[in-house]
Amino acid sequence: MKEGIHPEYREVVFLDLQTGNKFISRSSLNSRETTEIDGKSYPLFKCDVTSESHPFYTGAQTRIVETGRVEKFRARFARTSGTVKK
Repeated sequence: MKEGIHPEYREVVFLDLQTGNKFISRSSLNSRETTEIDGKSYPLFKCDVTSESHPFYTGAQTRIVETGRVEKFRARFARTSGTVKK
């Protein structure tokens, strides 16, 4: 790799704002905020959503009831089912 063209790649703490969960990962992002974990200072990045709080991963995602949609469709187009346009 060429010297001096790559950003600094280091450990960063990601904070999930919904759950308060913190985890350390490697990243090249820049942050003005820092946090201390186990006596070591890390840059801090605050995330709105992570896999700990996203409804898709937590199983809290609501399923759309499709039977209601089908019934609405049939009711709306039931009156035109027997007619033929001239």
